[in-house]
Amino acid sequence: MEKPFSQACENNKQPILAVLRQYLTTPGSLLEVGSGTGQHAAYLSAQLPYIHWQPTDVAEHLPGIQQWCQEADQPNLAAPIAFDVTQKMPCPAPHDHLFSANTLHIMSWEAVESFFNLLPNLVKPSGYVFFYGPFKYRGQYTSPSNADFDVWLKQRAPHQGIRDFEAIAELADQAKLDLLEDVSMPANNQTLVWKKRTHS
Repeated sequence: MEKPFSQACENNKQPILAVLRQYLTTPGSLLEVGSGTGQHAAYLSAQLPYIHWQPTDVAEHLPGIQQWCQEADQPNLAAPIAFDVTQKMPCPAPHDHLFSANTLHIMSWEAVESFFNLLPNLVKPSGYVFFYGPFKYRGQYTSPSNADFDVWLKQRAPHQGIRDFEAIAELADQAKLDLLEDVSMPANNQTLVWKKRTHS
């Protein structure tokens, strides 16, 4: 099996690292939801050796992620585990932090809601939650290319699409998350940084 590769992951890994480094300053554990090819897990865990990195994805993506993990051979990078936010299956144990890149516009809206319903059980109090990807603001795209991308997504799969920041923020509030920063990233993406409340 050929190792999966995404040029987008290669392009955005360093800007994402720059954001994570601002917040992940002490040893801890991080759950990555939707690890995709596994490139982010391999690169970011190597650059953040004091963070125990747990990749997850739906079962069919695990072999490719495992290839990247084996090649990286990082002691702080765990073997990927199956996790599907839409299935009634045991959740991973709570981690100090959570990271998810380019997942919310691929999932159906029902899956996004399910993901945020699970979030309080996935992240420990005071933990950071990072979401990377494209978003709309007040129904407006941040660029013409994102508008074109949204059309392409919906043509490919009607349940997919760039999400409204305001709708995501409402789900995050219900999940006991407070927004710390909305970082503009290259290629018309954002990194949303949230912090889990210590109390309800």
